Amino acid sequence: MLKQKLKLSTIIIFFVCLVVLLSLFFTDLLISHTVGESIRNNQEEKAKIVSRTVAKSEIVRSGLEKDDDSGAIQEYTFDIQQAADVLFIVVMDMNGIRKSHPDPGEIGKHFIGGDEEVVLNGKEYVSISKGTLEQSLRAFTPIYNNVNEQIGAVVVGISLNNVEQALEKSHKNIVIGSVLGIIVGIIGAVFLARYIKKILLGLEPSSIAKIHEERNTMLQSVHEGIIAVDKNAIITLVNKSALRTFTNMGLSGNPVGMKLNDYFPFSKLERVLKTGKSEKDEEITLNGVTLLSNRAPLIVNKEIVGAISTFRDKTEVHQLAEQLTGVRMYAEALRAQSHEFMNRLHVILGMVKMGFYDDLMDFINEIVDHRVNEVSYVTKNIKDPVLAGFIIGKLSTARENKVEMKIDNETIIPKPSEEHVTHELITIIGNVVDNAMEAMSEVKEKKLNLKLNYNKNQLLIKVRDSGPGLKKQQFSHIFQKGFSTKGENRGYGLYLVSKSVETLGGSIRLNLSVEKGTEFIIQLHYKGKEETND
Repeated sequence: MLKQKLKLSTIIIFFVCLVVLLSLFFTDLLISHTVGESIRNNQEEKAKIVSRTVAKSEIVRSGLEKDDDSGAIQEYTFDIQQAADVLFIVVMDMNGIRKSHPDPGEIGKHFIGGDEEVVLNGKEYVSISKGTLEQSLRAFTPIYNNVNEQIGAVVVGISLNNVEQALEKSHKNIVIGSVLGIIVGIIGAVFLARYIKKILLGLEPSSIAKIHEERNTMLQSVHEGIIAVDKNAIITLVNKSALRTFTNMGLSGNPVGMKLNDYFPFSKLERVLKTGKSEKDEEITLNGVTLLSNRAPLIVNKEIVGAISTFRDKTEVHQLAEQLTGVRMYAEALRAQSHEFMNRLHVILGMVKMGFYDDLMDFINEIVDHRVNEVSYVTKNIKDPVLAGFIIGKLSTARENKVEMKIDNETIIPKPSEEHVTHELITIIGNVVDNAMEAMSEVKEKKLNLKLNYNKNQLLIKVRDSGPGLKKQQFSHIFQKGFSTKGENRGYGLYLVSKSVETLGGSIRLNLSVEKGTEFIIQLHYKGKEETND
């Protein structure tokens, strides 16, 4: 066969050269795109800077206000145009009439391009269009007088030919560098093949393949417990994570060199050695510990030379998934806001189609007043923008679930001095609030109150709902991992709350005197970040 006739050095040279060629090819594509974007961005930024400079000029402002001093504007913009090396600088009044132009004969005429309407409405932007000159990249900036009234606009154009020339020059340099890289890669591949041939001491590719397949399969699961056996079911490798798991299961000692059935008869690796088929997500239970295991045969030259198993504690898998709850909650809060906004747009669209304009005005005013008051209250009292945005999102989630949620800030809550505190707070508040909403799913009157109080590096959080409440026998178990009154595969939310409270050096308790519903009282050590006034 062709594969057997090829020398190892020939295979190495071929694949190294192939990798170098492909790497340089894709690198050229990526760098060309990146450099192209960078050049365009630089040219856009240059045009913006020049346009902003001209817009701030007293000469330009005075000329527009007097409306009879276009000569001074033309002279000034011509000097700036020459110094900045741009295609043109055009100043126009609010009617789009030019006050300056590279061609003096165009002064006094209406601006050409069709892309000037937006800037005359006070917005700065960049576009590509063609006027009296060649097609160009244009930066538009509004001009305001000393009382902040718009009196005109300035347009700075940069020739797209100059941009394309810069791109071509950059690409040429990249191509030259790639060719040199290919040459160096080929030379390096030859030397590498000779070096590998020297240090392998005549080792055959089949032996190399066995070592590579064994180690590569193990490295793919380095965060899990790993156990490997040879074709005789003798344990050849066990990593540290596996040893810790075995200790938790009541198995002690180093099993390397032992028969698999003598040490870990429940692994079922011998079955894989016989069938040659992989097994995924199989559960193994021993002494109260449940593992989630993946098993695969090690095959070299179509021969089974061993087997490998990777596994993790099933409860750890659940815990890792739940640790993402803070991010999930924040995303859910944003989703609720978006959903609420879309619903209101549908209402507005319906009123417009039916012509209920008076009702529409009242509806919009009500939304605006409610939203402004709600957002203003939260952002005014909670200085951490991430936490404030999260709570605003929770208000939308509450409305979506028909829960009357009230935020009570007894004091202003400063931004925490350490960023990780925000994530812990989102985990705490998010889980407790979500639990409260779920608890009220079957009750008629759904009320939720979130109260925050900050005093002397202490943050007090109270969450009270109008749900059915908890039974007294449940109080001592609700913070245990896996405990839930809502079914299986639940019970990690309040467990994570307790861990976050512990991380922040705080305490959590339940108010047993509440007649109806449940009230969580959480006390945290919270060092606020001192605000500075510029």
